[in-house]
Amino acid sequence: MESQEAKEQQKPLFRDINADDDDTEITEMESLCMQCEENGRTRMLLTKIPFFKEIIIMSFECPHCNFRDNEIKAGSMIQEKGLRLTLTVTGKEFLDRQVVKQACAKYRIEEIDFEAPPYGSKGVLTTLEGLLQAGIDGLQAQQPVRKITQPDIAAKIDNIITKIEEYKAGTSPFTFTLEDVSGNSFMENPSAPLEDPHLKTEWFERTKKEDESLGMFEPEVEEDETHGDEVTRDEVMEFPSNCPSCQSSVSTKMKIIDIPHFKEMIIMATACDACGFKSNEVKAGGAMEAMGTKIIFNITDASDLNRDVLTAETCTVNIPDLELELHQSSMGGKFTTLEGLLTNVKEQLSKVNPFAIGDSAAKHNKLKTILEKLGQVISGDLFVTIILDDPVGNSYLQNTYAPDTDPELTVEKYERTKEQNDDLGISLMNTENYS
Repeated sequence: MESQEAKEQQKPLFRDINADDDDTEITEMESLCMQCEENGRTRMLLTKIPFFKEIIIMSFECPHCNFRDNEIKAGSMIQEKGLRLTLTVTGKEFLDRQVVKQACAKYRIEEIDFEAPPYGSKGVLTTLEGLLQAGIDGLQAQQPVRKITQPDIAAKIDNIITKIEEYKAGTSPFTFTLEDVSGNSFMENPSAPLEDPHLKTEWFERTKKEDESLGMFEPEVEEDETHGDEVTRDEVMEFPSNCPSCQSSVSTKMKIIDIPHFKEMIIMATACDACGFKSNEVKAGGAMEAMGTKIIFNITDASDLNRDVLTAETCTVNIPDLELELHQSSMGGKFTTLEGLLTNVKEQLSKVNPFAIGDSAAKHNKLKTILEKLGQVISGDLFVTIILDDPVGNSYLQNTYAPDTDPELTVEKYERTKEQNDDLGISLMNTENYS
């Protein structure tokens, strides 16, 4: 019979927030009250929001001055890229959207050039209306002093407060941007798993300064004079970097490969011995294709899931049978099997909306159904059509009949639209008289 100590060791550190657990572990500790400097109590819970990630919930209460405070912090690793969410608000119903805002995130109201800087407040789980109210409270805090010392500035801030109150009442449309360099903030998408026409999601590379603000410092690397400028196909390059999960020193490996009947690609892989984190990414080694590529494949047998597939950062994965469309930009380039890609899509889809169950479950049943069907496709019990649409043309799905034609695989080339050229930066490229 297992001992109580052994059972405790088997329990995960972060437990599901909706788990049926009678002995949820809440840690209590004595801590200093920042208001009256007497001792209060801090309660801390390590939990996991379904379809989201691990978080740490902290609540403080002082019995002497009745001061209360609460905060959430990300319990998971810093994401590989920063996240920018832009919401076009056209009615009061948008203000009820739930938002996870980390302390390192900033938010803006574009129309009035108002910005709440990062680290100005603690991490919160709130609504868009709650963030607007927090902005109003922050502006009003020093207004009595400003009206005496800087009356002109105070008058301008009053105008901004009035405008934000109009936005909060839902009487004026506005554009709201939430940007988080850690990539751990989220905004509810009621249309999940489909794209929200009002919500734009962008992943971006952090600058060195932004990495340092998160405590991520790259070690100085001395130039290795033994390597030339060219890398051969048989050579595996190694260079030092930091693990994005625990910041330990790791070695990233890079190799050029030649995919049969396709093109030359660059594969980069990182593995951390300290925490077990692993990642891989694929980049096109050649020039950008003159035309976009649409790959349409009908899965007709479970063995089709073993086909090699390469999806570039610009590739969109579309499964019409499930009414599902997902962009790969947040995941980076991947070289895997079709089964691995679908598993990747399922994991990514689970992160699309952290409020898919619980109190909000009624309006997100469709997401749960799609996740179940994706599981059936991955196990080979359900056959669907999968479409890979890459405007750059750097994505690929293995043709097991090559060099003959695959009856279930169609590859279409198409001219990119002006909007696609603008998004890819092609419209701004100058290739004439270039030297």
